[in-house]
Amino acid sequence: MENKFYNANHAYNYLWDHIRETGVDFDNTKAIFNCGFYMENPTENYITNKERNWKPDYAEAEWQWYLSGDPSINKLGEIYGKVPPIWEKMADENNMVRSNYGWQWQRNHQLDYVINKLKNNKETRHAAISIYDCKEHGTYEFDTPCTYAVQFTILNDKLNMSVYMRSNDLWYGFCNDQYQFSSLQKYVAERLSMDLGWYYHHAHNMHIYNNKL
Repeated sequence: MENKFYNANHAYNYLWDHIRETGVDFDNTKAIFNCGFYMENPTENYITNKERNWKPDYAEAEWQWYLSGDPSINKLGEIYGKVPPIWEKMADENNMVRSNYGWQWQRNHQLDYVINKLKNNKETRHAAISIYDCKEHGTYEFDTPCTYAVQFTILNDKLNMSVYMRSNDLWYGFCNDQYQFSSLQKYVAERLSMDLGWYYHHAHNMHIYNNKL
């Protein structure tokens, strides 16, 4: 498969066709494995495919929720005006979720740690944020984070970012996830007063659910 795309919409359109044509049957999906690719213009993060009918207002609300660091779906409801059913299904008895990535990257001050590492050493290999955490397996009954980690690297005075995912649904997950992570990349670059480089996205399992086919 191709491994370099101009922007997120280019990647989405290509992957939609590629998964349908080459994907294998796997747990009620068509799936491909070890799917990795670059997006050269991370700020072009709108999905304009008409069939998908992606909602940028929701994606931005989710980003604001992540910025708040509040893992409660009630906070998303305050920002967006309602809570999408998928989040209600994933919430625990206290309306908390593990997949609020902003809560994850603020735990133990991970985001500040990464920014300080990059400020102090442009060639650091320590600028990584962990999300999926085996020490939390007991809390993943309803909501298992799809992302393993995010890592940043400065090359040619530009901030590059790699995202590593255990699982990624192209229709819902990728469209909103890439918006959140490209927004994070932009946020970190602004904190560093630096231009953006590439965004690399890797999913061990990239899939489309059969009901979307």
